[in-house]
Amino acid sequence: MNFRSGNAELYFQVIGRGPEIVFLHPFPSSHEFWLPVTQQLMEEHRCVMLDLRGLGQSEAGDGPATMPKHAEDLDRLCNHLGIGRAVFVGCSIGGYVLFEFWRRHRERFAGLVLVDTKSPADTDAERANRLKLAERAENEGPAVVIEAMLPRLLAESTQRNRRDVVEAARQTMARSTSQGLAANIRGMAEREDSTPTLGTIGIPTIVIGGREDVPSPQAELERLAHGIRGAELRLIEKAGHFAAFEQPDQFVRALRPFLHRVAS
Repeated sequence: MNFRSGNAELYFQVIGRGPEIVFLHPFPSSHEFWLPVTQQLMEEHRCVMLDLRGLGQSEAGDGPATMPKHAEDLDRLCNHLGIGRAVFVGCSIGGYVLFEFWRRHRERFAGLVLVDTKSPADTDAERANRLKLAERAENEGPAVVIEAMLPRLLAESTQRNRRDVVEAARQTMARSTSQGLAANIRGMAEREDSTPTLGTIGIPTIVIGGREDVPSPQAELERLAHGIRGAELRLIEKAGHFAAFEQPDQFVRALRPFLHRVAS
């Protein structure tokens, strides 16, 4: 299904019924990242999965896909679907978006799930590397960027022993375009430091991450959990930055008790 947000047509999928959970996928994936999880939750929850602008089946619009743009897309989606309050789940860039969404629309949150993400802005060196990657996306095409990123997104154990999962993860990125990748890379490079935001979050929160995550290592996940009052921390074994996709059963076991408390 599609809806219009500003200068872009965006795609979303809804499955199940019950209290609502809104899922935001990592870069450079799509809503398909969440299917192994939402298929286990759909008997108890209405699961809403958005393709962030510029990714999956969503248009990029004009200019960088900044966190404020993504946050307003999310607000318009909630209005489109008649969602007042929900549990919001964000992985990687999805977490960056939810920090911005919290600053703008905290009244919408019944609970917060942060997955394999972090709060600081990019350092100067990280920002420069992102901008180089955006240029590669435009000049060399999406496949080159995706193949360069895959080893950092999946646990070493997954890459070594589970080629089916590696290929399935690659397929969630199959609709990526040069424009969409570059727009999101530049948007992430512009994002603000959300560390000061952590202390303002006063809703039930759980932080979940892969024990083998490279972009958001365990120390970053611990800082998130310690920075948010009362937040829980759960680590997923044999999983990296794509922990929810690599180990969906473990992920659901970690998430379900939290959902029973805050979204029933």
